[in-house]
Amino acid sequence: MNASRAQENPSARNRLPDGYTVPAPIRRDPPAALNVVLSVSCVAVYAAALWGATHLEGWPAKIACIAVFAAVGNTLFALLHEAVHGILSKRYWVNESFGQLVAMCFPTGLRFQRTCHLGHHLRNRTDHEIFDMYYPGDNRFLKNLQFYSILTGPYWLSVSVGWMLYLVFPWFFRIFTLPMFQKEKSTDAAMMLPFLDHPAKYRIRAELLLTVAFQAGLWLVLDLAFWPTFACFWTFGVVWGSLQYADHAWTPRDVRAGAWNLKVNPVTRWIFLNYHFHQVHHIHPRMPWLYLPEHVDPRFPQPSFLRIYLEMWKGPKPVDSPPPAAVDDAFHVEVDEHQIRNSPDFVPGKTAEA
Repeated sequence: MNASRAQENPSARNRLPDGYTVPAPIRRDPPAALNVVLSVSCVAVYAAALWGATHLEGWPAKIACIAVFAAVGNTLFALLHEAVHGILSKRYWVNESFGQLVAMCFPTGLRFQRTCHLGHHLRNRTDHEIFDMYYPGDNRFLKNLQFYSILTGPYWLSVSVGWMLYLVFPWFFRIFTLPMFQKEKSTDAAMMLPFLDHPAKYRIRAELLLTVAFQAGLWLVLDLAFWPTFACFWTFGVVWGSLQYADHAWTPRDVRAGAWNLKVNPVTRWIFLNYHFHQVHHIHPRMPWLYLPEHVDPRFPQPSFLRIYLEMWKGPKPVDSPPPAAVDDAFHVEVDEHQIRNSPDFVPGKTAEA
């Protein structure tokens, strides 16, 4: 595809380069000490920003605290993302302990997030996860509602609502087996199905209880007020949601290569721990964040985050390419390998559309 044309029209970029083949897996040791230091320091900044938003006088100070919270919240999520893939640290107990610490800030639980996210790696750009595109028979109202909720905050809120329902009413997730969710595939229902009979269900719920205790403790110790705290979390949710799908909007319908390596300024890149190099991550899900920039494939377009973000506000577009091929067993192992010696948190199907 002509590179200049791809830069002009994001929706025209969703093609793989001619002759593209998936590269062999690359492994690097995670920067464990750096990740631990970042986790602890970012949690401290997170708590300080929450306190400041409630207790500091004047709107400029409060707005500054909200902005700091939104930024550091995304650093913490990037560290959670590392822990989900088992690459925050090679030491299992360090990975799991600090992974749960940063998960509680989102707020969520490590294994709840892991179950959702590893499934995303196996369903990426399938009919279950094309929120940016629609088929002629799709419910356009539902598609638009879902898509704009990603940009405006409700999508972030839905994660917390989802895990709270699982904590208190785990049977509620059986709603996702109803025919309406089978018909409307791109509703995130597939992400919920592994929870129906999860082999680690008690541990997931125990971690979620820890998250409730952590957030309640922060509320009491920091003497937080509702509206400033709400503003912190909602602003974070808007920033978080916008990046989560800008990384995928109108990319090739390929499970592994269906993501962007987005251009952002160096400061933003460090705040988000190279999260914008998302295509590299999807191709090499076990590569730590520090090394992602070294493996960008120049054959793919690298649009700016701002360009994709603004394009997203125009809403979903018609589907213009077929679903991706099924992933092979080797990729299932690559995604889920770190859990083989423990109880698996995700039991994948055999096809991309399963």
